[in-house]
Amino acid sequence: MYSEKVHVVDHPLVAHKLTILRDKNTPTKEFRELVSEIGMLLTYEATRDLPLTEREVETPICKTMAPTLQGKKFAVVPILRAGLGLVDGVLRMVPSARVGHIGLYRDEETLEPVKYFCKMPKDIASREVLIVDPMLATGGSASAAIGFMKEYGCTAIKLMVLLAAPCGIERIQKDHPDVDIYCGVVDSHLNEHGYIVPGLGDAGDRIFGTK
Repeated sequence: MYSEKVHVVDHPLVAHKLTILRDKNTPTKEFRELVSEIGMLLTYEATRDLPLTEREVETPICKTMAPTLQGKKFAVVPILRAGLGLVDGVLRMVPSARVGHIGLYRDEETLEPVKYFCKMPKDIASREVLIVDPMLATGGSASAAIGFMKEYGCTAIKLMVLLAAPCGIERIQKDHPDVDIYCGVVDSHLNEHGYIVPGLGDAGDRIFGTK
């Protein structure tokens, strides 16, 4: 159905934690912690292709050559505000990553995403970029964010979300066929209000307790 660029992380721990996220009775504190935990598990898969090299280490037994990350620069870029909930989980897996931020809102007349805030590391173009947002619904915001990162000169970009709708995946594949998508699950569809079904509601409100 989808290209090899779409990676659904079919793991029991991810599935279990997503079920708790979906529950409308899950309190804000637990919801926020689960978003971070799932973010960490998805990052494990999204970084599977990071290049390795070797260095000499001395174990209690002997000296040996052992694998270590090659040191390719890495950055995580949350789409504000809900994307902030995933950053801690990513940083727990890649502590040396730099963090950029991109804020988008939808123009009421054109319905197109508009950038209202953007702050990136100076060397962002040379980094592998992981854009994060809990939900991939219509794909408009994610596609715009990827486009903005390409304007910075970024060439190695991945998108990581908790839940995705088929139309969102199709939008990214159409607009940015070079970008890998990592998600915990692909849900059924969007309702008339643009929410993912069955989904988990408004991720930003549930992460920050604003509703």
